Amino acid sequence: MPESQPVTLQDVQEAAQRIRGVAHRTPVLRSRTLDELVGAEVHLKCENLQRVGAFKFRGAYNAVSRLSAGRLAKGVAAYSSGNHAQAVALAARELGTTAVIVMPEDTPRSKLEATAGYGAEIVTYDRYTGDRVAIGEALAADRGLTLVPPYEHPHIIAGQGTAALELIEEAGELDALVVPVGGGGLIAGSAVAAKGLLPGIRVIGVEPEAGDDTKRSLEAGHRVSVPVPRTIADGQAADIPGELTFSLNKRLLDGISLVGDDQIRDAMRFAFERLKTVVEPSGASALAALLAHRVDPLPRRIGVILSGGNVSAERFAELVKG
Repeated sequence: MPESQPVTLQDVQEAAQRIRGVAHRTPVLRSRTLDELVGAEVHLKCENLQRVGAFKFRGAYNAVSRLSAGRLAKGVAAYSSGNHAQAVALAARELGTTAVIVMPEDTPRSKLEATAGYGAEIVTYDRYTGDRVAIGEALAADRGLTLVPPYEHPHIIAGQGTAALELIEEAGELDALVVPVGGGGLIAGSAVAAKGLLPGIRVIGVEPEAGDDTKRSLEAGHRVSVPVPRTIADGQAADIPGELTFSLNKRLLDGISLVGDDQIRDAMRFAFERLKTVVEPSGASALAALLAHRVDPLPRRIGVILSGGNVSAERFAELVKG
């Protein structure tokens, strides 16, 4: 790894030590039916069973736990479509401080209620007209809070990479790792961990067809923005990659696959019926890419991250019916 790389395997390993005993070491599932459908050996890392129902707790806790006592006492702020919101709220509670979270007003009710349930103050905005970063930065400045970004920070990225670290520790040598992409923090951290442990591994990202900002950016060689994505995968509704995450991903990723909303629904249904687990749309996109045969050439042993499971019973039923 180049010395200038902002996040290293050692950073991920240190994050793993910091979150140990606080974050869950989530299970890795296998399915003979899935292997037969895909034509490969698939290992599924179930971050839908993580605390707060998503991988985001790893990075949030790693970042908040590294604050000085003085900064921690003043509290933290964050902006998020849901999972990072819950993650920062819980991390703050675990570490004895307060959190203010900026969330889109159309965030699923289950995510709003869960975030408030962890003791956070919620400030809402219109995702199609408002600027969540500006709102979050203004709140943090006005109240003296430390802003915890969803992906644009080395401690966040290192924490997210612990999911891939655990997956490889359990599954052994993999030929490829398939990971959902939103802002790019999970896949950046995962790529750092995976390629640090297995230099020959392919790391493949998956985006919704309506939100292919990372794919377009990789093809252009620089960050490219897209219209705010309208997709059932609300956790992947980024319109431009992060500057830090893109600097890592353009160096480490081997490709991006795209999936449509129908393929995501199929993957959610498969996970429920065959794996007996609930995965939210964003969390199912990597599995969707495999089931839709969007990963080519097909590796022999594949790791997949099911990144989250925060979806209400009503919304889940609506998405998977038919």
